[in-house]
Amino acid sequence: MKKLAVITITLLCSAFLVGIRAQGSKAGNTYGEIVRFDKTVHDFGDILVSDGPVSATFTAENVSGSNMVIYNVVSSCGCTDVTWTREPVKPGESGKVKATYKNDEGGYPFDKTLTVYVSGLKQPVILRLRGESHSKKLSLKEMYPVRFGNLAFKSVDIKGGNMSQGQQKSGEVLVANLGKKPIDVKFKDVSPGLSLKLSQNPVPPGATAKLAYTVTSDRSHWGKNYHYATPLVDGVPYKAVISQTQDPKKEAGTEALLADPNPLLGAGKPSIGIFTITKEDFSSWTKAQRDAASNPVANESTFSFGKVKSGEKVNASFVISNKGKSALKVYKVDSESSKLKPSAFPDVAPGSKYNFKCTLDTSGLPKGECLIVVTLTTNSPLRPIVNLFMTGWIE
Repeated sequence: MKKLAVITITLLCSAFLVGIRAQGSKAGNTYGEIVRFDKTVHDFGDILVSDGPVSATFTAENVSGSNMVIYNVVSSCGCTDVTWTREPVKPGESGKVKATYKNDEGGYPFDKTLTVYVSGLKQPVILRLRGESHSKKLSLKEMYPVRFGNLAFKSVDIKGGNMSQGQQKSGEVLVANLGKKPIDVKFKDVSPGLSLKLSQNPVPPGATAKLAYTVTSDRSHWGKNYHYATPLVDGVPYKAVISQTQDPKKEAGTEALLADPNPLLGAGKPSIGIFTITKEDFSSWTKAQRDAASNPVANESTFSFGKVKSGEKVNASFVISNKGKSALKVYKVDSESSKLKPSAFPDVAPGSKYNFKCTLDTSGLPKGECLIVVTLTTNSPLRPIVNLFMTGWIE
């Protein structure tokens, strides 16, 4: 079960980062009317191990009326070195955060975080470095295995990241033209709240372009939600074809984590999908409001069902206490597996408990270690995201 423990730790770290996402404004990369970053994500795209270390610089502009200090920047990985402006930044001036990814761990996709602590902000700002390092040079066809005609993507299941209500989440992915002529790309059937724009269109033959996306929050959508769009290549809608020239990448130790693929995406499907995880925005709350809020506490965050035979149904129970001063509301319950059915989650009064139950049907699940994550999106500023885990072994 050592491997399972590693996964659980990783997920718990991810859950922590979700919980501390910075207090952004509707302006996008402005935080607490104190600092505006020129970007929060830097995508290196495709690089080679032989390229050696790669660096990115984030600019932090002081948009407040007093001096601003970047107290500290913490990298999520020893593979990333970081420096930043140490002296106070005057109003209207800018500081820098420079990160260098060592790129010495072999070819694989990477997504690293920088946690930036800024004076005047109650929560840190999260910056991201991502890309894909290769041990050898690959063709565009190998790097972009999902095709809609001559328009190719690395994946059509795109991780948009975390956001708060009242905000927008922006990012970009690279796409490629695998043909010998320029292609004109448009999108139809675009989900409400999603906008898309290519850095160059038409896309030149044998070249890449950046596809920028922006997702606007909506209070009818909480937790994990997908936004879809159907590409039109020279006016023609295509169904996705996935090349077999590249083996699917598996992150070491993830075999036990069970998550259903999105049935609306992939081979034979016409769309791309961008998913975001949306929580409440507590950035404008006063200390008094936070002190008077709900506070969900689970008696145990992990339920272990031991060893069961394939086909058995497993019933799990998590006692959730509301130790806050207001009613606990769970906006949404998300499960990564359709085999797990959670009970409804009513409002829980202050000082009360709720026995949250889940039923797992193990029929059809792979044998061996099993880990399923259940995520609660709440109205608690202390714990806006609560992750619960079902673990065990299927024989």
